[in-house]
Amino acid sequence: MNKIEIGKSGEEEAINFLKRNKYKILNRNFKTKFGEIDIIAKKNGEIVFIEVKTRNTTLFGYPEEAIDKRKINHIQKVATYYLQRNKIKIPFKFEVLSILTKNGRKEINVIPLE
Repeated sequence: MNKIEIGKSGEEEAINFLKRNKYKILNRNFKTKFGEIDIIAKKNGEIVFIEVKTRNTTLFGYPEEAIDKRKINHIQKVATYYLQRNKIKIPFKFEVLSILTKNGRKEINVIPLE
C-alpha cells in the first residue's frame, strides 16, 4: 500500500471510529487556500477540527508526531475561515486522530491539539 492509499484507508477508519464514538461528521477534506482539514465534526455541542495521521510503522515516529507548528498554523487558519464563513459561534477544539497498525491490529488514539 502506498502513502496515499494508507492515508485514504486511515481516513475511512477514522470516520467509522468517530461515528461509533458519537461524533457527527460535518465535513471531510475541507480545503481552502490556507490548507486542508481532514474532518470537521460536532460532539457534545462543540465543533471538532480533526487531523488524521496513519502509519504502518513507528520507524519514522508515531503518527501524531507528524503534526508540526506549521501544520497546526494551517489547521488554525482553516478552522477560523470555516467558523467565520458558516457564522458558527459555539466552542471548538482541535484533535489529532492517530492510527497505527501493529501486528495486523489498529491502535486508534484521539489526542487533543493545543
